[in-house]
Amino acid sequence: MKIDDQSAYREATELEIMTQYLPLEGARILELGCGTARTTRTIAERFRPARIIATEVDLAQHRKNLQIEDLDRVEFVYGGAERIELEDGSIDLVIMLKSLHHVPLELMTQALSEIGRVLKPGGLAYISEPVYRGEFNEIMRLFHDEKVVRQAAFDAISQAVESGRLSLVEQIFFDAPGHFDDFAQFEARMLRVTHTEHRIDEALLQRIRSAFERHMTATGASFLKPSRVDLLRRPPAA
Repeated sequence: MKIDDQSAYREATELEIMTQYLPLEGARILELGCGTARTTRTIAERFRPARIIATEVDLAQHRKNLQIEDLDRVEFVYGGAERIELEDGSIDLVIMLKSLHHVPLELMTQALSEIGRVLKPGGLAYISEPVYRGEFNEIMRLFHDEKVVRQAAFDAISQAVESGRLSLVEQIFFDAPGHFDDFAQFEARMLRVTHTEHRIDEALLQRIRSAFERHMTATGASFLKPSRVDLLRRPPAA
């Protein structure tokens, strides 16, 4: 397995990759770390899965998600990946979008074990992680350096594969386009989040602003954000 492969990238959105590789229609799906449920909504409305159980460990965001009333195929649940309150072999597909590296370091291995436990034999786990490289990463690491936790997430996945708990189907590398109209939008979406307490004083804020505004054009700031998907499978029952 590779944490990065610069020769293998293509430009694509996360949804395009998911559409190509995942049997979403009619599936019983567990989304771990659903955030604002934007992708949850897209999957529910476009692909009509049997059910989506969407978990979130950020209590403030989970409470907001509970106010969503027009997604009858979705159940919002508070909790982390390291302890999944579902029966063994009850899920067709597990999705983690840029969330494994947010699991506490000491619980990542347990999270992968839980994913393997709740998947049906032959079920898929789609684990998408940001790659520690690129212009957008250079801005982010000024206030939230994720090098250690991203490496730990990759190591946990590798160990799960090496142990045989999960098998590797394929690694997919892609550059995901991202856009911000201005710094105010970047600040709202990336700095003022409820799931992480960023300690940003005025001097650091100005450094972040300066780094961001070097990418500004008349239409805003656009980035290509390198990402890796580890597509895993629970081995079929003997």
